Amino acid sequence: MTAAPVLAQQAVPAVAETGSLAAASITPAPLAAPAISDEIQLPNRSAMFAGATLRPSAIHPHQANGRPAPAGRIQSVLQHALALLGTPYRWGGTSTDGFDCSGLVGYVFRSALGIELPRVSRDMATSGQLISDRSKLSPGDLVFFGTHHGKRVDHVGIYVGDGRFLHAPRTGRDVTVSSLESGYWSDKYMEARRVAGL
Repeated sequence: MTAAPVLAQQAVPAVAETGSLAAASITPAPLAAPAISDEIQLPNRSAMFAGATLRPSAIHPHQANGRPAPAGRIQSVLQHALALLGTPYRWGGTSTDGFDCSGLVGYVFRSALGIELPRVSRDMATSGQLISDRSKLSPGDLVFFGTHHGKRVDHVGIYVGDGRFLHAPRTGRDVTVSSLESGYWSDKYMEARRVAGL
């Protein structure tokens, strides 16, 4: 896997009408939902980092033990996560050969910050600080979903800002960024957690 360049600021790509990445902030234009799903079409991983930057206002340092967490920790999580875009989904996968949803999240936090998270999404949803108000989400927060009638958590992703999250959706799909504000995943959203140390 090619290492992603260190970004001067956090990086989350904006999607242009052509589906390619823009080098601007995500804010300017709302996303049009693709015809089949709400997943945002992104190019391969190596092309993704060509000039993509996040605006500094997307960083909301969290309080941890009364002290603000360094924005660099959040940036590191996002960089590691975004570098995995396009990695194939593999049930039970925990490596760059392929990830399932919780395998992806665990890998990102382990490789970015050395933080070990529980292996499965339902266990991840019992640790960290509960974020009960969706409007209070910050980049790096874990977002949880119930895809089987919302009865229990069975899917997890990493919030990247501006109403979007990165995840490994399902068999036949690659790691991607999807909308949390509309479409399939919005209806399946259950809760969010902030990992200790962010």
